[in-house]
Amino acid sequence: MQPILRLMRIFLFLLPLFIAATHAHAQSWPTKPVRIVSPFAPGGGNDTLSRILAAALTPRLTQQVVVENRPGANTIVGTELVVKAPPDGYTLIVLPNAITINPHLYRKMPFDIAKDLAPITQIGTSPLILVVHPSLPVRTMKEFLALTRAKPNEITNGSSGNGSLGHLAGALLGVMTNTSLVHVPYKGTSLAVTELIGGQIVMSFASALTVVPHIRSGRLRAVAVTGPRRSPAVPEVPAIAETVPGFSAELWYALFAPAHTAPEAIMRLNREIGAILAQADIKAKLSDQGVDALTGTPQDMVKLIAADLEKWAKVVKASGARIN
Repeated sequence: MQPILRLMRIFLFLLPLFIAATHAHAQSWPTKPVRIVSPFAPGGGNDTLSRILAAALTPRLTQQVVVENRPGANTIVGTELVVKAPPDGYTLIVLPNAITINPHLYRKMPFDIAKDLAPITQIGTSPLILVVHPSLPVRTMKEFLALTRAKPNEITNGSSGNGSLGHLAGALLGVMTNTSLVHVPYKGTSLAVTELIGGQIVMSFASALTVVPHIRSGRLRAVAVTGPRRSPAVPEVPAIAETVPGFSAELWYALFAPAHTAPEAIMRLNREIGAILAQADIKAKLSDQGVDALTGTPQDMVKLIAADLEKWAKVVKASGARIN
């Protein structure tokens, strides 16, 4: 018994020191550079957003914040890297809501987003725009729905791939309006838009960043946006929800850390991102990317993820999309 008692005394003596050291570590965070992983190739919307945040966070944290691109498998490669990183606040990731779609698309996931990631804050939202080739005789959502009902399984919807938000936006519209589009998957949004401009397909749900220049040039016609409200990027274009109440299929972006990251680091980042997104110049930069700045609490993100997981489960099932 004597050795056990001796060990207990040592443990009780060291416990306050350990707690104090842990508290001091959390209070002093960060003491070295912070890495933000972008799970896409350089140059895209997620990468651009990550670099805007990194540049704004660097002076506020008084540590260099760098962006590391880890593309692959619709965010899965980069996310797996982060969930396996030490939960010390030095490895973060900017993710879109693809993370709430992937679990229903892939037969096996290497992580559980609800358990293996710690949400920090939402960053913004970005609707897709329902665009059509100018030859399609529709200008309003009511006219578009009337045409899809008159020509079931004839209207071709080009997207960036099976299970992409552009694909599932069409599937969700079908579920809510009893209509049916012909999905045509491409290897990327830009290729789908090129084919749309050329007339090989007649419509697409595409990002504002990709199609706004073509809308302004007259090569494409905007019918509606997929968010629950109109977008600052194209304020003259109505939301689908104005015709189909409750419809919403917009991109959102959020900042995450590995699960079990210290609450002090999470809340510090939440405050700093909130302050950054309140700045007029940052809002303008995001708006140029078609992103409406939006922040909130980690608890808000938990609720959003849970709601999206349930929502997209039904849509993916209805679409029949599956990736092995």
